[in-house]
Amino acid sequence: MIVVLFGVSLFVFSIMMIIPPGQRAAIYVTQEKITPAQMNAMIKKYGLDDPAPVQYARWLKQIFSGNFGYSVTASAPVIKGFATYFPITLELVLYSTPLIILVGIWLGTLGAVHKDTAIDHGTRVFAIIGYSLPTFWLGLILLMIFYGYFGIFPPGYLSNKGKDIFFSPHFKRYTYIITIDAILNWRWNIFWDALYHLALPAINLVLLSSALILRLMRSSMLESLGQDYIRTALAKGADKHTIYNVHARRNAMIPVITISGLLFAGLLGGMVITETIFAREGIGLWMARAALQLDISAIMFNVLFLGTVFVFMNLIVDIVYAYIDPRIRLS
Repeated sequence: MIVVLFGVSLFVFSIMMIIPPGQRAAIYVTQEKITPAQMNAMIKKYGLDDPAPVQYARWLKQIFSGNFGYSVTASAPVIKGFATYFPITLELVLYSTPLIILVGIWLGTLGAVHKDTAIDHGTRVFAIIGYSLPTFWLGLILLMIFYGYFGIFPPGYLSNKGKDIFFSPHFKRYTYIITIDAILNWRWNIFWDALYHLALPAINLVLLSSALILRLMRSSMLESLGQDYIRTALAKGADKHTIYNVHARRNAMIPVITISGLLFAGLLGGMVITETIFAREGIGLWMARAALQLDISAIMFNVLFLGTVFVFMNLIVDIVYAYIDPRIRLS
């Protein structure tokens, strides 16, 4: 894992070196306007024209000291901007991912157990539609129907009244995850307000992302149901519920765990389209603004963060493998 993290840092630094020194100096700029002379002085001061190995060593030292530069779009140091935007994304991921995985596994199992029946055909149609729909199109349709027509589930992450309470001095923000902090403060009106605003983006993600897990679970489940020990158990009259939901499904979970881990890591890195459409000020919306304004420090930090998340999620997936399948522990 350490070797892979080193490779990730080297990759991010290589991308950064493609950018001219003048633009890379923007990482250290904390004011809106700067003269060419000041820019050249800054390039010399921070050694942005030094040899690449020297710059890489200096950059690693800054990373380990927590200095990721200044973000123009966040109007604050990158790490502070991340602390502001990340809880909004994390909250959506924490509520959406379990639903995505559970819906995908349930429908995939249902389709495999009732192969070639109306139930199976229905789940496959759902998977094809969900896998094919553009994220922005479905998001706009959901907004048009629920918010535009029925006037429910508005965009954003809190109502104006909820924001006034959440950011007031009397409200203690422990995690900056709104629903968790609302529970810790015993402010159930804020909790339900946050859930109310989470509904549409969560539905959007569940409809789109569960399709992939559904298709993978169905094919993996069909393979498990075709094994000799499953056919033998069915022939002996063993309980079908136990066979399907314990023995067959557990063995079918290995590839689903892999995809679920990668899905969680990808969502944690920011959902640019979903957060932009539903006006949730998370990592995705921040990165969209950073890309439009060439906020290099923010973009590079997000790439480094996303790479690190994927590395750690692969480690967690490997550990879960051993728990699900004892044969992996023995090997």
